[in-house]
Parts: sequence; C-alpha cells; structure tokens
Amino acid sequence: MFYFKCYPTSDLAGILFDLDRSQTHEWMHELQPVLEAALGQAMVLPERKLRRIEAFLERFPGVERVMIDGTEHPIQRPQDAEEQTLNSSGKKRRHTRKHLAAVDQTKRVLVLSQASEGKLHDQRFEVEEEIAFHIPDEIPIEVDLGFQGLQSEYTNIRIPHKKPRGGELTEEQKQQNRSLSQSRVVCENAFAGIKRYGAVSAIYRNRTQDFDDHLMLTAAGLWNFYLQVA
Repeated sequence: MFYFKCYPTSDLAGILFDLDRSQTHEWMHELQPVLEAALGQAMVLPERKLRRIEAFLERFPGVERVMIDGTEHPIQRPQDAEEQTLNSSGKKRRHTRKHLAAVDQTKRVLVLSQASEGKLHDQRFEVEEEIAFHIPDEIPIEVDLGFQGLQSEYTNIRIPHKKPRGGELTEEQKQQNRSLSQSRVVCENAFAGIKRYGAVSAIYRNRTQDFDDHLMLTAAGLWNFYLQVA
C-alpha cells in the first residue's frame, strides 16, 4: 500500500524498511498480485472486457448511467523512435500509456481496458474494446467529443453538440452541453480518485512488461473498495 500511494524508488523503500533495494523490488512484484487477487475476491476489480449484455446486467445491477472516457498515465520517453511515436500523446504533450474506462453514477469503475499506446484515439479505442456494444440500450452512455461518430451507431449515446463550421450553437444546445459536462464530471472525479496513488500518476519507471497495466487495475480496485466502505 505504501508503494502504491507514494511510489518510492527501490533505494528509498530499502532505507525506510531496512531492506536491500533488490529485496524491495522482489517484494513489490510478489505482493502486487496478492493485493490484486484479494481485490478480485472482494468483487471490486473492474471488468477487463465485456462479453455479453446479460453479463453486464448481472455483474452491475442498479447502474443508471455510464460514462466512457480514456485516461492516461505518463511513461519515460522510449528509446525506440517507433515507440516514441506510438506513445506520444498530443493531448498531454508527453509520452503516455492509455486505458479506456467505463464509470457509473457512483464513481465506480466498471470496466478498465488493457493498457494501450498513448497515441490511440478515444473513438478508435472504443471501437476495439466495444464497451458501448455490451451496455443495454436503456442505460444512457455519456461521452465527450473525442467519441464523435459513436452516436450514429448506438441510440443511447449522449454526446455534446459540436459547433458547426462558421456557425454558432444555439442557447439550448449550449445549455445541453453544460448539463452533460456537469453530469460527466463524475467520471473525472473517479479518475482523480484512482490517481491519488502515485504508482499510476507519477512517471512510470518500471521495466517489467505490462506491470503498469496491473498497477492501474489494482489502483482502480482500491478506489472501488474505498467507495464501497466509505
């Protein structure tokens, strides 16, 4: 838990816990799966992939609305030029890895995709993950303009009005956009809650393959557990 919250270097953790730096590294990689498994047993880990609408209803009864959005965490600048391009986030102006998540009205993270390159666009990410496809039509799905085009595929998409080229939005459209933005702030609050943990908000410096993905999944599980017991 200390590692997740503070994300210390192995040297600092070794000093604090009177261990060799190699021991702190080994303990972290041995204990993280234990914590992840415990959160899974408590049924607070997000789903990684939705398979059926029926499974969604069974797993998440009482969901009134869903917000889908991408969240990024910074990584060190890759040495490989191709990796630099793939992980370069235009929005964050740095190198990142990205997850696509679905959050409900209580700030609970329902679904968390596998980590992908920071350059991947939100709408394309959703096409690959098909989160919206496995959510019942009667449950509204709120997204931002990064998912433009999704509203033509699903009837339950709520997306802001896009300002027409050379024109202006009507007052009614502006008000609808403000209302949707206020409703979707729940999703941003959930991401902020997850990123209370330094292990997923600080620049990722581990070299183990996909360990960052497990850190994000565990942090989301810890956030969901906090919501459950708070």
